[in-house]
Amino acid sequence: MRQEDMILISVDDHIIEPPDMFKNHLSKKYQDDAPVLVHNPDGSDSWRFRDVVVPNVALNAVAGRPKEEYGLEPQGLDEIRPGCYNVDERVKDMNAGGILASINFPSFPGFAGRLFATEDSDFSLALVQAYNDWHIDEWCGAYPARFIPMAIPVIWDAELCAAEVRRVAAKGVHALTFSENPAAMGYPSFHDEYWNPLWKALCDTNTVLNVHIGSSGKLAITAPDAPTDVMITLQPMNIVQAAADLLWSRPIKQYPDLKIGLSEGGTGWIPYFLERADRTFEMHSTWTGQDFGGKKPSDVFREHFLTCFISDPVGVALRHQIGIDNICWEADYPHSDSMWPGAPEELWDVLTANNVPDEDINKMTYQNAMRWYSFDPFTHIAKEQATIGALRKAAEGHDVSIRALNKHKKESFANMSAFAQQAQGQSDE
Repeated sequence: MRQEDMILISVDDHIIEPPDMFKNHLSKKYQDDAPVLVHNPDGSDSWRFRDVVVPNVALNAVAGRPKEEYGLEPQGLDEIRPGCYNVDERVKDMNAGGILASINFPSFPGFAGRLFATEDSDFSLALVQAYNDWHIDEWCGAYPARFIPMAIPVIWDAELCAAEVRRVAAKGVHALTFSENPAAMGYPSFHDEYWNPLWKALCDTNTVLNVHIGSSGKLAITAPDAPTDVMITLQPMNIVQAAADLLWSRPIKQYPDLKIGLSEGGTGWIPYFLERADRTFEMHSTWTGQDFGGKKPSDVFREHFLTCFISDPVGVALRHQIGIDNICWEADYPHSDSMWPGAPEELWDVLTANNVPDEDINKMTYQNAMRWYSFDPFTHIAKEQATIGALRKAAEGHDVSIRALNKHKKESFANMSAFAQQAQGQSDE
């Protein structure tokens, strides 16, 4: 296989929502109360919803900018690539990056849709459904071969959440974004029977529960004055905690068809994690009462969990200890961990350095994603038109040059505390 022959499906990218997203999907009854995008005097844009202000409409949306401009400062739509919020431009950026299809996580409502939880359940539900219908019908529906649709949850009500899973499944959606730690958000934990209707709905509709790092707003930190680098380094630790929480949970045992995606969590940590889980079971299960029906925790992990990576040389080298059928690739566009538009080159270097055979490459780059998310792009696009080489040829002339886009004074996020407070504010509100 050559690099240009690979087919790439990213299971973790991000969308910056456009200002008119509620126009066609929220009833007139609620239009005046819907979130609105406001342009601020400093040049930044922010979403405002009742008394809540989401201070950064495009947190870390830095694709196409020089690394000197990476950061978390407030910015406006005119300071980010149009591909962040315009679906036609997004597809052009995907072509230029050699990416066939992707899952797009939400931004301003929070990964778990917490922003829409108000004291008025009917209004809150209308907002969630409007968001989902916009995402499914307008964003993903514009290019069916290019996006794996994913719904946001009715996080405050398990019964309503289950009903929404079934509603969107009827529209072809088999992915739900959710909190990696609902208890940290003030809701029942994964271990509580409260969520049983959701587990059943997910299994009945073959829907993957995607728990994204930081989705609860509780970031792994060491000290309020630690450098931002500490927070960035520890980000995958949020997923390690969620993986342990869910692996030892009751739902994993009671719902054999439950599928969980550990989004943006990387893979290099997994072999040791599984080794530790098996050791814990061997040494302690007799007194903790854990019973996996004759299986080891590592076996159960491979039955239920999907993992993803951007480059992860260690994870790729140890891919069979993780489970080759449990690994997908991600681009993380437009965030600063992404190598867009050079992601294929970075990935190819890792694959060739580890002598990965074509069969394993195909599983990790697109086949596993298709199978886990019940997604078949080839009903809309010929496979020979879906390769890196073919997509980039279609993108000839599309501007992917690195350009400085800052148009107002850059605010300094000098330490991790500032980012943690902003992320926490978006989640809690």
